[in-house]
Order: sequence, then structure tokens, then C-alpha cells
Amino acid sequence: MGASDAAQPTGSLHRVVRLVAILNLAYFGVEFAVALTIKSVSLFADSIDFLEDASINLLIFMALAWSARTRARVGMLLAGILLIPGLATLWTAWHKFNHPTAPAPLPLSLAGTGALVVNFSCALMLTRYRHHSGSLTRAAFLSARNDTLANVAIIGAGLVTAFVWRSAWPDLIVGLGIAVVNADAAREVWQAARDEHRAAEA
Repeated sequence: MGASDAAQPTGSLHRVVRLVAILNLAYFGVEFAVALTIKSVSLFADSIDFLEDASINLLIFMALAWSARTRARVGMLLAGILLIPGLATLWTAWHKFNHPTAPAPLPLSLAGTGALVVNFSCALMLTRYRHHSGSLTRAAFLSARNDTLANVAIIGAGLVTAFVWRSAWPDLIVGLGIAVVNADAAREVWQAARDEHRAAEA
């Protein structure tokens, strides 16, 4: 493989992670506003997750030209970043427990549907690069994939709240579920980054 062939995937990955970062940052503003308006734990958790994803992809954009050792260290940092939405969700859920009001189901489902479209598109764009540059792109792909699953759950919570159980619990359960999924993704990224760092040291 020639130098130009090796550079081509990196160049296209640069374009993809830049676009993914822009999409995530844009929808963060949308979902965060809706979450505050209807006081939804799951949307709040997911909106912070969009901000996290934008940060991850921006870091990847900058880190692709760095050495394997430096990329591994950034991967460890990203594992920590993946925990932020979970911590924010726990804080929001605690307040929701004290004031258990059900969020408006229609805005909840619509915002979740919009998030699903954005995250599914990002996951598709990142699929071909999930093993490129190790833990960095693995972090981005895992986050987009997990967010897609979370958005399906958010839509379901809105439907359950509207037609089955007018309660704060469906929203709370999904929000806490998002926190658990992000914690598991952080563990996977940390392990991959640690293995890369050991290989670089060797």
C-alpha cells in the first residue's frame, strides 16, 4: 500500500468526524432546550450525550495525526468523558425523584425521533472506521451506536407515558439506562486504550 492509499482513509475519516461533531453539537442545543422545557431526565441525559459526542469527535479530528502512544492516552481520556452523561443523569434523576412529574409525551417522542435520525446517520458514517485508529474511533462508533439504542428507548418512554402509564417512571428508567450503557462503553474504550498504550510502550 502506497503513502497516498494510507492517507486516503485518514483524510475521509477527518471529514466524517468533523461532520459528526457538527451534527451532534447542533442537536445538543435542540434536545437540551426540549429537556429543560418538559423536565425530562432521559432527554437531558441524551442531550449531554450529544455534547459529549461532539467533544469526542473533535478530539479524534485533532488526534489522528498524533503518535500511537498519544492516541492511546487520548483514548483513556475519552473513556472518562463517556462517564459524564451518566453522572449528569444521576444528578437530574435525584431531583426528579423528589418531584416526580411526568414529562409531556409528544415532545419527548418527537425529540427522541429527531435524535434517532441524527445518531443513526452518525453511526452509519462511522461504521467503516470503527477499527481505524483504535480506541479513538471505537469511542465515537460505540457512542453513536449506543445513542441510537437509547433514542429508541426514549421514543418508547414517550409512547408508554402517553398511552399506558402517565408517570415519571418510564422517563426515569430510560434515563438511568442511558447512564448504565455509557458506563459500559467507557469500560470498553478504557480497555482498548490501555492495550494500545501497552503495545506502544513495548
